[in-house]
Amino acid sequence: MRANCSSSSACPANSSEELPVGLQAHGNLELVFTVVSAVMMGLLMFSLGCSVEIRRLWSHVRRPWGIAVGLLCQFGLMPLIACLLAISFSLKPIQAIAVLIMGCCPGGTISNIFTFWVDGDMDLSISMTTCSTVAALGMMPLCLYLSTLSWNLEQSFTIPYQNIGISLVCLTIPVAFGVYVNYRCPKQSKIILKTGAIVGGVLLLVITVAGLVLAKESLNPDITLLTVSFIFPLTGYVTGFLLALLTHHSWQRCRTISLETGAQNIQMCIAVLQLSFTAEQMVQMLSFPLAFALFQMLDGFLIVAAYKLYKRRLKSDHRSKAGRAEGCRNSRCTAPRETSAFLGANEEVAVTPGPSEPMDPRALQPAGHMSSQA
Repeated sequence: MRANCSSSSACPANSSEELPVGLQAHGNLELVFTVVSAVMMGLLMFSLGCSVEIRRLWSHVRRPWGIAVGLLCQFGLMPLIACLLAISFSLKPIQAIAVLIMGCCPGGTISNIFTFWVDGDMDLSISMTTCSTVAALGMMPLCLYLSTLSWNLEQSFTIPYQNIGISLVCLTIPVAFGVYVNYRCPKQSKIILKTGAIVGGVLLLVITVAGLVLAKESLNPDITLLTVSFIFPLTGYVTGFLLALLTHHSWQRCRTISLETGAQNIQMCIAVLQLSFTAEQMVQMLSFPLAFALFQMLDGFLIVAAYKLYKRRLKSDHRSKAGRAEGCRNSRCTAPRETSAFLGANEEVAVTPGPSEPMDPRALQPAGHMSSQA
C-alpha cells in the first residue's frame, strides 16, 4: 500500500495525463456540486445528531457489542462478498478490483438516513459509521491486501487518508452540535429532526441524479457489472441483518446493523480509484461505483418502503384487535344475565348471593370459633 501522494507527480491522479470528459465532470460544475453536497450533508448530519442521546451513546461505548458486530460485517462480510461475486461472475481483473475496493470501504452516511426512516437505533448507527471510518485507516489497506493476495496484482493501491480524515470531521462535528442541541433544547431538536428527514430524502435524490448526469459518459452498460452492482448492496443488507439476528440483537438493532452493512462510502471508493489508476483504467472501473451507488439507494428505498407497509399493517391489526376487545368488554357489561344463564341454580346463588338476603355472619368466622360457641 502507498501513502496518499497528493503532491507527487508520479501519482496517476496528479499526472499530466488528461482525464476523459466524463471524469472531468464538466470542470467548475463538479466543484460546485461537491461543495453544495458537502454543506447539505453536514446540515443533514446535524439534524440526525438531534436524535442522539448522550446516555444511550455512552452505553454503546461502554458495551460496544453492537459496534463490534457492525465492524465485523463491514470489514469481514463485505470484503468476503466482494471476492465471492468477483469469482462467481468471472469479472475482468480491472472490474474485479473495483468490486474489491468497494467491499473494503467503510460505511457511508446514507445509512444514517435510512436507519432514521426505519425507526432504527440512531445512536448505534452514528457510532458504527464513526467507528468504521476511524477503523478504515488501518482496516481498509489490510482488507485490500488480503482480498487481492490471491490475484497476484502488480498494481499498488493508494489509500486516501486525507479523504478519510475529511469524512470523519464532516461526520463528527455536525453530529456533536446536534447532540448538544438535543441535550439543551429537546423540543426544538424534534422540529430540526423532522425537517432534516425531509431534506435528507430530497438530498439523496438530488445527489443521485446530479452524479449520474455529471458522469453519464463514464457509465458502461455492462450487464454483468450491473448485475453485480445490484446484488452486492442487497446481499450486504441481508447478511448484516442475519448476523445481527444470530448474535441476539433486538429487531431495532438488526435493522440498524443491516443498513450499516450494505451502505458503503462511494466517495471513498472513487478516491482510491482516482489515486491508484490511470485515466484509461478509470474509464473501465468508474461505472461500477456509480451503478453501486444507484442500486444501493434503490435497495435502501425498497427496504424503507417495505418497513413502512409492515408498520402500517401492524397498526391496522392492532386497531382491529383493540376494537374487538372493546366490543367484548361492552357486551359483558350490558348482558350479565346471559352469561349467568349457563350456570346452575345452586352455583348462581353460591357465587352471587342476592342483595335482599344478607349472609350469615357466622359463615365468615373460623370453624373452631363456631364449634366453641355451639
